[in-house]
Amino acid sequence: MAEGLSQEAFAHAAGLDRTYISGIERGLRNVSLRNIELLAKTLATSVSDLTEGL
Repeated sequence: MAEGLSQEAFAHAAGLDRTYISGIERGLRNVSLRNIELLAKTLATSVSDLTEGL
């Protein structure tokens, strides 16, 4: 999770639903490339850094 942000605040910043973020964290959701890009942008990182080691 982004340091200092609640799941709800992070989801809002990314333009996604909190339950979607929760599902990602728990490994229950498959994430589209579009949403990976949104998450990377919200975390101020690159898609390659976000997905490194997967």
